[in-house]
Amino acid sequence: MKTDTNKKPPFRADQVGSFLRPQALKEARAKHQAGQIPKAELRAVEDAEIVKLVEKQKAAGLTAVTDGEFRRTWWHLDFIEALHGIEVFDLDAAGLFHGAMNKAKGYTVASKLGFPADHPFLADFAFLKQAAGDHVAKFTIPGPNMIFYSGVINSQKYADHPAYPSLEEAAKDIVQVYRDAIRAFYEAGCRYLQLDDTSWGALFSDGFREKIKAKGYDPDELMKTFADITIDAVAEKPEDMAVTIHICRGNFKSSWLYDGGYEPIAKELFSRVNVDGFFLEYDSDRAGDFKPLRHIQNQRVVLGLVTTKTGEMEDVEDIKRRVREASEYVPLEQLCLSPQCGFASTEEGNAVAEQDQWNKLGLVVAAAKEIWD
Repeated sequence: MKTDTNKKPPFRADQVGSFLRPQALKEARAKHQAGQIPKAELRAVEDAEIVKLVEKQKAAGLTAVTDGEFRRTWWHLDFIEALHGIEVFDLDAAGLFHGAMNKAKGYTVASKLGFPADHPFLADFAFLKQAAGDHVAKFTIPGPNMIFYSGVINSQKYADHPAYPSLEEAAKDIVQVYRDAIRAFYEAGCRYLQLDDTSWGALFSDGFREKIKAKGYDPDELMKTFADITIDAVAEKPEDMAVTIHICRGNFKSSWLYDGGYEPIAKELFSRVNVDGFFLEYDSDRAGDFKPLRHIQNQRVVLGLVTTKTGEMEDVEDIKRRVREASEYVPLEQLCLSPQCGFASTEEGNAVAEQDQWNKLGLVVAAAKEIWD
């Protein structure tokens, strides 16, 4: 099989982004929360641990490196709460993630949305880019429908006190927030941005579709709106910037949120949304088969065949077999390989050992070389 000559992301061996937090970082964060050390001292520890992490990713053979989301408590909330117009509140977590979660925060759109010019993630990216050196600095942020779904459609606070006269007006400003964000990251030197999005999972999970209907919305109509918002959000991205989207089923302490295959959303998402690649979870039977990939156009598809939820190692021959199966629907040259999600979507992390994540990433790199080299 021929060597990958396309140097634009996503890459043959790629990753979703988050890593288990090292003990030194956990201790520093606990001290900061207890008022024992200032923010500057915590950030110095974060800086040092991110530099170590970047070097480990390089040594593992990855082309794109991330900061592991080491500065975040949650994969999504830290970005969203720094936007203009967002209100964050404590949420009853009872039953979430099959009982694994005992604390949670929700958010709602409380006033006019906007992307601040001094959003803290811009400085976080600048540090990562410097640490990355000649490697590609990949940065992750939650996708626009995380705001539209969780902050508008699925928010009782928003229903009680809507910040916009219509859903269309809310969607328009969400799109502008992301256009401004993409432009700001590009100007900071970002050429590989990933939009993480669990909201699409609610549209292929039967249980959540029923909940959406109970709120008075049509899941199939929402599907078109989700696609429209994403398409418009990335419409002005520069040609030399890759934007991908990770469709996640939820990832908290090795538990999940959504069940179901991609078929219900495949046509709207894969045939219409103009991102450079889709990161898709295919690590369990809950994800269904590869048939929905028939709707893929010219985007790359990053197959998440290696799970981050357990330390058990996959068999390389099984991975190669499944890639061949996927290539019946998408040309092999458009396929890539990655873990199904990050290793720590929240600071708690999944139930895997630190060495497990490096073993898993090593497997992704090795399998990719066998398949495409």
